[in-house]
Amino acid sequence: MKTLLPKLIIVVIAAVALCQFVSAEDMMKSDGCMMKDGKMMCMKDGKTMKMDQPMTMTNGTKVMTDGTVMIGDKKMMMKDGDMMMMDGKIMMMKDGKMVEKDAK
Repeated sequence: MKTLLPKLIIVVIAAVALCQFVSAEDMMKSDGCMMKDGKMMCMKDGKTMKMDQPMTMTNGTKVMTDGTVMIGDKKMMMKDGDMMMMDGKIMMMKDGKMVEKDAK
């Protein structure tokens, strides 16, 4: 049992770490907006369309059609591949996976 416990702990930690990564395909099925090829796109109910008006996320973050993001009094610009989820989380592509981006 003593030799099994450390292995079990490592497996659990690895599983938790892997759960933080979401595939880009799954992300594209989620509602939100994304900068793609220099244009802002909206995803809703699995459909993607050009973003034609600003969006306000559930946490109050505002996303403009040019990719400008207002988080409170902070302003940032989305980069190609960045995605804003409806809850205000910013995701980015890293090593073929979508991971949460630190909004600074």
